Amino acid sequence: MPHKPDWLDLAIKVEDVALRILAERHPERPLKTNVEYYAAPVLQGVGLTPDLFPATFALSRHAGWTAHVLEQAASNRLIRPDARYVGPAERDLPG
Repeated sequence: MPHKPDWLDLAIKVEDVALRILAERHPERPLKTNVEYYAAPVLQGVGLTPDLFPATFALSRHAGWTAHVLEQAASNRLIRPDARYVGPAERDLPG
């Protein structure tokens, strides 16, 4: 089995620790790692230098952003996802 680069080992270890701590503190809210977490390790893995990360990240999202603009223009209105708060009721906080 090939050796993983040190930066990838570090990213995996940080993810493992963060998920463990979050699971211990909030077992009722299972959280998963966002796909964006591994964007930098993947870009580094394919040989890009860190100064190219922001432009590459934005370029990879361009098609999705463009699709949203076209959808909104076609309906002549902003498209916003529906959200409904389902958490605890309002409560007083000590001042």
